[in-house]
Amino acid sequence: MRYSEYGGPDVLRHEEAERPQPGPGQVLVRVAGTSFNGVDALVRAGVLQEVFPVRLPHIPGVDVAGTVEETGDGVTGFRPGDAVIGFLPIVDGGAAAEYVLAPAEVLAAAPESVPLADAAALPVVGLTAWQGLFELGQVRPGQRVLVHGAGGAVGGYAVQLAAQAGATVIATARDEHADRLRSNGAAQVVGREAFGEVREPVDVVLNLAPETPPELTALVRAGGIVVTSATPPEPDEARGVRAERVFVRSDAAQLRHLAEEVDAGRLRIHVADRRPLAELPAVHEAAGAGKLAGKTVLVP
Repeated sequence: MRYSEYGGPDVLRHEEAERPQPGPGQVLVRVAGTSFNGVDALVRAGVLQEVFPVRLPHIPGVDVAGTVEETGDGVTGFRPGDAVIGFLPIVDGGAAAEYVLAPAEVLAAAPESVPLADAAALPVVGLTAWQGLFELGQVRPGQRVLVHGAGGAVGGYAVQLAAQAGATVIATARDEHADRLRSNGAAQVVGREAFGEVREPVDVVLNLAPETPPELTALVRAGGIVVTSATPPEPDEARGVRAERVFVRSDAAQLRHLAEEVDAGRLRIHVADRRPLAELPAVHEAAGAGKLAGKTVLVP
């Protein structure tokens, strides 16, 4: 699936393309699955041209799970047949195809305990949760962590990771996500805007909603932090409450750790839907209409 011009979901075309050949430092991956991320739609629409100047025609899909088909010169640590996952460079060709070229340094061994295609639901959102919680939020055992918008793909991982780190996790989400989030380790699940039900201050807020409600800052104890994937709120300097925005980056070492957590049974991959790759335009359309809940995996 690729597009030759920016626009709506209808610019995506199911086409034949030549099989790419790996250059130095590259790995040719036979794709088992990719997954939809919001950045795929933003790049397709052309609103991020200055940030991510892709070359048209462009194949979307920054998450990849698959098997190594061939390696280029200088690649060590991978050989044909290895199952791998990765967060691909956004400006390069993506994994919405039968084959994709990946820089060797972004790949990690795939978890063995889940279907390989489902592992495509891990890289971008798992790394977002990890980096938001531990690099920016510096979550430690015994802290209280509020995950706002926990019903989405990042939130599911964030609740699990924070709970595994020994934090008490409060999640905000719609009712239909409550049971899953409790099973993931949330000590309390409240409605998306029911901030009044959070009776005690928290040390860290991880906001995953499209906007950052100003009420979140007031929930943070002195010296705490609001980490957000949206525009950060104004910090509360009088109480020493900071605000940071998480910009996820590819990190193979962190991804390898997350895959090991999956195989150890401490981290669960949640796939909301599985679709054939040819239905990618419909997935983009559903996302634009706000009808895409959780992680959708696409299979060539």
